[in-house]
Amino acid sequence: MIIKLIKYIIVPIITVFVFLSSLLLDKTQMPLPLALSGILLVLSIVLNTKYRMVRQSHFVFLGLFHYFSHLNWSELLYFIFLFIAVPKTTRILPSVMIAAFYVLEYTVIRLCYQPITTYNLLVSVYDLISGLLVIAFVRYIVHAEHEKKRLRDQTHYLSKHDALTGLLNYEGYIKSIQELVHRRDRFALITMDFQDFKSYNTQNIRDENEILVQMSIQLKELFKDALVMSRYAGDRFAIAIPQKENHLAEIDVRMNTNHLGFQVTHSVSQFPQDATEASALITVAEDRLFQNKRNIWILREELRFQEEKLKVVGELAAGMAHEIRNPLTTIRGFMQISKNNDYIMKPWYELIMSEITRMSELTAEFLQFAKPHISNMKPELIQSCLERVLFLTESEAALRGHMMNHEGVDEPLYVLVDRDKMVQVFLNLVRNAFEAMEKQGKVHVRLKRDGELCLIEFEDSGSGIPESDLNKIFNPFYTTKENGTGLGLSICKKIIQDHGGSLDAKSVAGEGSIFTIRLPILS
Repeated sequence: MIIKLIKYIIVPIITVFVFLSSLLLDKTQMPLPLALSGILLVLSIVLNTKYRMVRQSHFVFLGLFHYFSHLNWSELLYFIFLFIAVPKTTRILPSVMIAAFYVLEYTVIRLCYQPITTYNLLVSVYDLISGLLVIAFVRYIVHAEHEKKRLRDQTHYLSKHDALTGLLNYEGYIKSIQELVHRRDRFALITMDFQDFKSYNTQNIRDENEILVQMSIQLKELFKDALVMSRYAGDRFAIAIPQKENHLAEIDVRMNTNHLGFQVTHSVSQFPQDATEASALITVAEDRLFQNKRNIWILREELRFQEEKLKVVGELAAGMAHEIRNPLTTIRGFMQISKNNDYIMKPWYELIMSEITRMSELTAEFLQFAKPHISNMKPELIQSCLERVLFLTESEAALRGHMMNHEGVDEPLYVLVDRDKMVQVFLNLVRNAFEAMEKQGKVHVRLKRDGELCLIEFEDSGSGIPESDLNKIFNPFYTTKENGTGLGLSICKKIIQDHGGSLDAKSVAGEGSIFTIRLPILS
């Protein structure tokens, strides 16, 4: 703007002023050549943007005008032309040479109509110094303006673009979509969210930023026809492409995981079919993306649940096969012995029947473990369930020489339970406590309240459970008993979990174990 003001207004005014001053002061002896050179000088400065040849003739017309005017006031025009010429070169040496050329031209012409004296020579040196200072000043201004413009452009760019990938940021994305809607261009808006960075081939890539950069490069290659491309929220991208025939099918092909090289959830919304305003269209796109992500998450959880079920079934089947194979091997051995003894089975009859009974019990417990446990849920007083268990185990405790100790609470605690199943769990834990004590011992049964939960503890003074085995005791078919099936504690834990509670165990080797049941109290 300043350059244009100087070229089209200030230069013509100064030229006219010098021309008139030369006439009034009777300095010129050739007014017509002076006027002609002035006109050519103004035209050269006005037409320099269109004609390169005219642009390079400034110094000729300027020299002629100066020579015919015989006025040192033309020095200002030299400085103006110097100011205009210097910004066109960024190097210092050419700038100095231009300044020296204009100063030399001015000095030679000035000495043509003035005597060569010491004063005039010193003035010429002064003019040279002035020209160099003008150059330095102009270069400083130009550099400052250039930096200001660069920072302004950079700020403007960063306000609309992502610094990492160079794509539009959220603000730029919104404005670009608004512009497309304003132009009424028909387009499809693709929003995408990467499932995880691990699905991308991360070889030779150090961090997530590099992965995002690689993703943006690949998206640029894949969507070369994109009208808008943005990274607007972490690992979310949005792309707008023109609508054309079968564009939806083409988008599905492009977004295929094998084609992209990484997993991505995406949604497609169309303008103007789905919405006629930018904000509404973006909302539709985000809602669809959320629903697609939710559906994929649900499907993934279902697959994971199926895998866990298959894993459990496999473990149970393997354990069941192992447990049944042992009695069958025993029975087979005795059958072979009996064949060699003319089928006289009487000496081994009891052993064979005990193995068959063991298989029958194992099968019954396995079926009990597999079938649903809750069948008759209703509010029950937990104290009555414990009293029932204490009554059923009192004689057995006396027979084994153990002592039973019961600690309760005064307030009634009601729990939503299947009474028979809960009594079954309590009985199992009490009998396990009996079996854990080889000598005479004590079994403490405690009932406590802990906020909205009731706690039932079964503590024995037996040999305890080694720490290495403590996290295995609830696994199906794991047992330390010689005749155990390994399903008792697994069944107990499953019944308690079906009631919305938990069953945990703590033990100290040589001191005993504590099994704690937590059940929610009915309010």
